[in-house]
Amino acid sequence: GASVLILRACLVLLAFPIYLLSFLGIWEPFCRKVFFPFILEKISTAHDKKSKKHKVELFRNLPDFRRPSGELRLLEIGTGSGSNFQFYPPGCKVTCTDINPHFQENLSKNMKKNQHLHYEQFLVAAGEDLHQVPSGSVDVVVCTLVLCSVQSVSSTLREVLRVLRPGGAFYFLEHVAAEHSSWKYFWQQVCYPTWKLVFAGCCLERELWKNLEEAKFSELKVQHIRLTLPWMPIEPHIVGYGVK
Repeated sequence: GASVLILRACLVLLAFPIYLLSFLGIWEPFCRKVFFPFILEKISTAHDKKSKKHKVELFRNLPDFRRPSGELRLLEIGTGSGSNFQFYPPGCKVTCTDINPHFQENLSKNMKKNQHLHYEQFLVAAGEDLHQVPSGSVDVVVCTLVLCSVQSVSSTLREVLRVLRPGGAFYFLEHVAAEHSSWKYFWQQVCYPTWKLVFAGCCLERELWKNLEEAKFSELKVQHIRLTLPWMPIEPHIVGYGVK
């Protein structure tokens, strides 16, 4: 308890300029427009290398959720720069959504690299409010490293289930809280307030497998894995999919 508070205070001092900018209302717009897209690209590059084998395995059965016509309509929540495009099957019709519209440059680059897909539209939308997407209209929803920063995980999962057709699937790969008795969880507690401010609302302590278990999926497969990134308190992850 006391040691966590002391170390949190030290981090606040180190990040004081960011806290000051936040108090003045300057940090959030700068973070969303400039800092977060830039730093996320750097982190994603390292994370993609660590997670590639898991994503290859995760998305291997995507074609199983095609409609009888052979069509596969996929909605990605929090598309960011589009690092998942390479794992989607040819001919897949993709709708991209993100609450932050400032990823367009890197997103366009990845679209050009992955022309085996059909890109239908880009929606500026939060995971909790996908009203622009009709109910039961998509076969697959994908969400990677996004549930950590949504305002409400349960509301986001309700929207996922709404837009999925019966028999459709929700794919996820997310970092989660470490075991409470571990040093990793101790450092997650230390870093939590400053990390959340710096990384646009990213929460380190969410036990997302519990939210998924509480959602109304008819089938749910969850695997706990570890992806080690230097100096990052986000080693524990969950990966899997749920069927509506």
